[in-house]
Amino acid sequence: MPAEVLKVSIDAPESHAIHYAASLIQRGRVVGIPTDTFYGLSADPYNLAAIERVFQVKGRAETKALPILVNSVEQAVVLARDLPEHFFELAQKFWPGGLTIVVEATHRLPLKVTGNSGRVALRWPKSHVACDLIESFGGPITGTSANLSGFPACSNAAALVKQLGDRLPLILDGGETGATLSSTIVALRGDDWSIIREGAVPEAEIRKVIDG
Repeated sequence: MPAEVLKVSIDAPESHAIHYAASLIQRGRVVGIPTDTFYGLSADPYNLAAIERVFQVKGRAETKALPILVNSVEQAVVLARDLPEHFFELAQKFWPGGLTIVVEATHRLPLKVTGNSGRVALRWPKSHVACDLIESFGGPITGTSANLSGFPACSNAAALVKQLGDRLPLILDGGETGATLSSTIVALRGDDWSIIREGAVPEAEIRKVIDG
């Protein structure tokens, strides 16, 4: 059965659409949403069945972690442990925005979400749709890109319908995201850091913050 496609404003998302999407996530479903980069797959990161469904929808290897979207630094802190000072420096500078930060995950987070690595990828997106959905759902949501593994990321709902339309109950259609780059992913281990993927935030900008 093809996904229901519901149009939303990316600047002022309609509350009924957000609440509807949140209710599906609360029931363990996976929803496609626009973010400030590309469209993402949103599910409850604490629901093992929902996480399993995300992997199935993407055809993604379960050894790969699922990024988690938050709408505050405080929410991110709850999902992590032993946070280095660099985390707070980067979050203050680049959140909300296109930076994903990989740190040690709290033991309360299912290991499956971390790709069995014990580390979690966190991002606070500059997206009204994502942040309103987190607020309505009552907690963080997954934010892995909404595409089949190995296929291009989707910058509009039509592309998402083409790739995953028969695998999702709902897609929130916010039009073109305008994105050309994914988020940059930086991994932190104590004072050490490394770029896993350079994207929306240049490595030079991250180096400037960390090295002062």
